[in-house]
Amino acid sequence: MWKWEADRPKAAIVMIHGAAEHHRRYKWLIEMWRCAGYNVIMGDLPGQGTSTRRRGHIQSFDEYIAELNSWLTEADKYGLPLFLLGHSMGGLIAIRALQEKEHKLAGVILSSPCLGLMHKPNRALDVVSRGLNIVLPSLLLKSNLSIEMATRNKSVIEIDENDSLYVTRVSVRWYRELVHAVIQANNKQHVFPDVPLLVMQGGDDKIVDKLAVKSWFNRLDVSEKSFKEWKGFYHEIFNEPERDQVFRMALSFTEYHLPEQPNENWSELT
Repeated sequence: MWKWEADRPKAAIVMIHGAAEHHRRYKWLIEMWRCAGYNVIMGDLPGQGTSTRRRGHIQSFDEYIAELNSWLTEADKYGLPLFLLGHSMGGLIAIRALQEKEHKLAGVILSSPCLGLMHKPNRALDVVSRGLNIVLPSLLLKSNLSIEMATRNKSVIEIDENDSLYVTRVSVRWYRELVHAVIQANNKQHVFPDVPLLVMQGGDDKIVDKLAVKSWFNRLDVSEKSFKEWKGFYHEIFNEPERDQVFRMALSFTEYHLPEQPNENWSELT
């Protein structure tokens, strides 16, 4: 876990990266938040980036939830309004974590959350994966996801093509845990906290099923929620050529939900 602190912070934001990637891919977004007056807390998820566990493998999705909980606990120490931003699988982790444990949050932003996949294994492979999950759960297989599927931004693609930390193989257990987490995120919708929510989705997402995201959003019963589909955008909306527009919308959301008395301690207001 790492922290980037603003000169005069008015809030803090915890960010969760998606599958296969790592926190270093968020340098631009981290700096945008920091310059806007937000302390940023982020790390590499288990089995990804610079984490010490086996790359592309987890024993349980709960490992991700536990890691996020530790980041949120650390962020609470600032005593500032706290926001949570999760991209793709990071969005799924955010959903599952909030379904399992209450956190004091000023708002939640989900970026193309993984609530359904565009490309699923056929029925035969799905059955085989269930068996392998019992006898050989750590077996690594190609993810069949390319960088070109994630973004239209050529400069980002060029960097990612030479990124040794990018995960290209995932374990059978990892896949089965992801599938199970998606099911839980949908089945436990009724326990999602009543917190301001902004969901932003790439309109031409080639990785996450945008219809599944819309369905989850439409069924969610919270007091305040907003949905924005970015027409023509691929999966990584914060990496697209028009990413400045995406950030401005995210920033408008957080600014709107800051307390009217910014100098007061957040813990005393909640």
